Amino acid sequence: MEDRSPPVTTSLGFTLRSESKRGKQADRRPQEDERKARIMIVDDDPGLRRLLTARLVNANYDVESAESATAALDACVRRRPHLVITELRMTPMNGLGLLRELKTRWPAVSVIILTAHGTIPEAVEATQCGAFGFLVKPIEKGELLGQVERAIAASNFSHAKGDWRANIISRSQLMEDRLGQANMAAQCDEPVLLIGENGTGRELFARAIHAASARREKPFLVIKCRVAESNGLDAAPSSREDRASSADDVFSLDAHQFAHEGTLLIDEIGYLPLRHQLDLLNALSGYPHYAVPQARAARNKARIISTTSIDLRQLMNDGKFLEDLYYELVVLTIDVPPLGRRREDIPLLVSSFLEQVTEKGSEAKIYSADAMELLSTVGWPGNVRQLFDLIKQNVALSSGKIMTKQLVKDSLSADSMTLPSYDKARDSFSLGFLTKNLRSTAGNVTASARLAKRSRTDFYKLLSRYRLFPNDFKKVPPGKHVEAGDGPAVLDTD
Repeated sequence: MEDRSPPVTTSLGFTLRSESKRGKQADRRPQEDERKARIMIVDDDPGLRRLLTARLVNANYDVESAESATAALDACVRRRPHLVITELRMTPMNGLGLLRELKTRWPAVSVIILTAHGTIPEAVEATQCGAFGFLVKPIEKGELLGQVERAIAASNFSHAKGDWRANIISRSQLMEDRLGQANMAAQCDEPVLLIGENGTGRELFARAIHAASARREKPFLVIKCRVAESNGLDAAPSSREDRASSADDVFSLDAHQFAHEGTLLIDEIGYLPLRHQLDLLNALSGYPHYAVPQARAARNKARIISTTSIDLRQLMNDGKFLEDLYYELVVLTIDVPPLGRRREDIPLLVSSFLEQVTEKGSEAKIYSADAMELLSTVGWPGNVRQLFDLIKQNVALSSGKIMTKQLVKDSLSADSMTLPSYDKARDSFSLGFLTKNLRSTAGNVTASARLAKRSRTDFYKLLSRYRLFPNDFKKVPPGKHVEAGDGPAVLDTD
């Protein structure tokens, strides 16, 4: 039988593997209809809300409405929109106040101000605060749809079919911002550098960029520069040969082999030995392997994405990384955050990983409430990979359905349990105080702010700082047992 497995080339620590559009990754991509952009309408006039909702729903948008700025902010926490259309003159918080809050919490969201009494000073102030535009009542349908289309295009919404980010589990604003950058990067062909610690999911980001781009039906190729220590979540295993072939076998590829009109991921580019950086630069630039016109045609066909966990600029300054190669690869940069800066994602990740590691037909296991709290607050130097490995270990070692806090403690390394710094201890206290406060009021922000003797605005700022979502606590009334995936959403402030 003919071997149809993806081709693999190995050379002195590098592996090159390709995945065709019929490969595993392509097969797993859901075949869905075109995604709908989410729009929030904020106005105290119910008739206008119904009119705008009908027009936008007919234009194939996913629309939700709110009668006040406060209700809109609560709704945005639950389900973040790509565009907010808000009335200017409302009480107690007007449209400009809502605009400032939205831009503080979610900078990528587009905002259109709606008013019957627009003035030049208000328009100037709204523009300075980041408003996308103004719509003056009565609103013409064509003007509404035209401005909405432009505002959606300026947001982080992707029209890619299927869920291009399906393999990235997150609800944190920090990750949403990074995914917005990834989505925008997918719309062009410039090289991208993904920086971040091991285990943060950089290859998942690269695959998401590929899936959101016009190249999504083309192959995704990976060059591994550090196969000997590939232990991160983003370092997928690949076949290797025992005997290394020459570097020419890796980099001397003809235009079709090298480009494939798809995406080329160069993983851990910082570990590429200096003697082979020139080989890679030659393959990218065309000298001496190709005549320049042929090479440039190949370079223009390939989308280049690189990842690194070490500072390439410092390597370049130290003479350990070629300056020409650096500027060839580093055009757009995305910092993939560590798990410690996206702690509100931990309950989601735990829930997903529990499903993955539980064998079919076996009894599902969950973490106790205090175990989930511990998982959400300890350090994760190994990031998502470390969390996944710990969950696998806990499921294997636990004898009952409920996995306890002690089991988690026993599985954690000593480094995770060391005495925290003063700043971290202060943040931990603040986080615990806010969490207990919200639990006691079942997520009622007004009541929580009153208990904390803070204004509602100041309390929202605290929630934003610690990435706490009131809606999470509304699902957990006081005294109710918290199961895995339902715990409070929290994020380190480092």
